[in-house]
Amino acid sequence: MTDTVQAPPPPTRRSRGYAAQVVREVLLRWGARVGLAWIGILAAVAVFAPFLASSHPWLILEGGHWSSPVLRHLTPTDVTLMAGFCTGLVLLCLRLSLPRKLLILLGVLVVAGGISAVTVAPPKLVIHEQYREAEAAGQYDWVLRAPIPYSPRDYLRDFGDTGMEPPLADDLRRHWLGTEENGADVLSRMIHASRIALAIGFIATGIALVIGVIVGGLMGYFSGIVDMIGMRIVEIFEAIPTLFLLLTFVAFFGRSLYMMMIIIGITSWSGYARYVRAEFLKLREQDYVQAAVACGLPLRSVLFRHMLPNGVAPILVAASFGVASAILAEATLSFLGLGLVDDPSWGQMLNQAVQSSSFNWWMAAFPGGAIFLTVFAYNLVGESLRDALDPHLKKKA
Repeated sequence: MTDTVQAPPPPTRRSRGYAAQVVREVLLRWGARVGLAWIGILAAVAVFAPFLASSHPWLILEGGHWSSPVLRHLTPTDVTLMAGFCTGLVLLCLRLSLPRKLLILLGVLVVAGGISAVTVAPPKLVIHEQYREAEAAGQYDWVLRAPIPYSPRDYLRDFGDTGMEPPLADDLRRHWLGTEENGADVLSRMIHASRIALAIGFIATGIALVIGVIVGGLMGYFSGIVDMIGMRIVEIFEAIPTLFLLLTFVAFFGRSLYMMMIIIGITSWSGYARYVRAEFLKLREQDYVQAAVACGLPLRSVLFRHMLPNGVAPILVAASFGVASAILAEATLSFLGLGLVDDPSWGQMLNQAVQSSSFNWWMAAFPGGAIFLTVFAYNLVGESLRDALDPHLKKKA
C-alpha cells in the first residue's frame, strides 16, 4: 500500500480566523485606534474634497430652476475616488477574503475610471468668482455653498488686492487658517493637498510591495545562484539615493506626480524583498510547502497562495512605515521648491512660510502639523501591527 501525498487546502479560510484575531489585537491598542481614525478621516476628506472646499455652490435656485455647479465641475478623478471609497465601505461589511476584496475594489476603480473618463467632462475654463459676483448682484433666489466656500486655486481676484493674511484677519472673508501668498485659502488647499499625500503614499508603496514580494519570494524559494544575484541587485538599489534621483529627474523631465510615485516605488522595494526572502527561506522547508511541490502545483501557487499568506506579517509592518516615508519624500521635494506646480501640497505650503522677509507662522504650523499627524498615525499603526504579529514583541494593550 503506497502513501499518497495530498496538497494542503488553500490557506485563505484557515488564515481568515488568524487575520481576524490580528485585527482584534491591533484595535485593542489605543495607538492603532487613533492612527486608523486619523487615516480614515484624512481619506474621507481627500475623497470628498470637491464638496468640502469649493467656490462652486452645491445648489442654486435661479428663476425657478435648480442646478448644481459643484457636480458640473467634478473631474473623472473625483468620480473614480468616490466610487472606490463607497465600494471599500461596502466591502468592509462583507465576509470575503482580503485578496478577493482587493480584486473587487481594483475592478471597480478600473471600470469607474474608464466610464468617468468618457462621460465626465468638466468645463475647461473655470472662473471661480462668477458665482460670488452673481450672488452679490442678486441673480440667485437661493444658494447653498460648501463649508469652505473657496477652491484651492481661487485667488479671490474679485476682491482686488489679496495676498498672505493670518487666520481670521478679514471679517468679510473668513479664512479659518489664513491665506497663502497668492490669496488662496489655506484650509481649502490643505484639504485638496491630502489627496497628494495619500496617493503618493499608497501608490508608491504598492509599487514597491509588488516588486519586493516577487523578487524576495524568488530569492527565498530558489536560494543558491538566484539568491546571490538577487541580493546583489538589492544592494545596488539600496545604494541609490532616492531624494537625489528625484531631483535629477525633476531637473531633466519636469515635475510630475506619477514620476514621483514610480521613482519612490522602484527605489524602496529592496527592504520588502529582504523581509520576504527571510520568511521564504524559513517556510520553504515546511511540510505543507513540500507537499504542495510534490503534488506538482505551479510555482505561482506555491509562492503566493501557500507561502506568502504565512509570511506576510513583517511586510505589512514595513508597508505602514513605507507609506509614511513616501509622504515625507514628497513633502521634502515640495519644500525645496521642486514639487508640483498646479496642485497644492503640504510641502509646497511649508515652502511659502519662509519665502517672504517675515516668517508666516500659519503657513508652517498647519501644513507641518498635518504632515506630522499623518506620518505619526502610520507609525502608530505600524507599531501596533508589529506588536500584534510578533509574539516576542507583544505588549499589553
